[in-house]
Amino acid sequence: MRALNILLIEDDEIEVMKFNRVLNNMKSNHKIIEANNGEEAIEILKEKEIVPDIIVLDLNMPKINGIEFLGMLKSDEYLKYIPAIILSTSSNHKDILECYRIGIAGYVIKPLKYEDYVDRIQKLIGYWSVNELITN
Repeated sequence: MRALNILLIEDDEIEVMKFNRVLNNMKSNHKIIEANNGEEAIEILKEKEIVPDIIVLDLNMPKINGIEFLGMLKSDEYLKYIPAIILSTSSNHKDILECYRIGIAGYVIKPLKYEDYVDRIQKLIGYWSVNELITN
């Protein structure tokens, strides 16, 4: 399994801690780059210091929401190939449809139970760490 550079875009500090805890417990060398909102994420991506292998983002964020961020990401010739996976509490069909229309790689609903959350995140990261990814 490949160690991934993961850009996590999440404004909720508790959610960031949960995500980090799951990855730490996986005893892997995945690196998490954190952004509190879409605006911050765009700045990180523009710097191109670390180009993430995957982007995991929430939909409901301040400044630039998830759908606006995806639109910006997919309109960039350099960044549009980075798989973006939504990790959200929203099961709104309209949101899911719009995200896939824009070109996301996956949509995962945050479960309420922590054990289920751990299971989903481990499967998500496991899946992407065995995928062939486009590296620049």
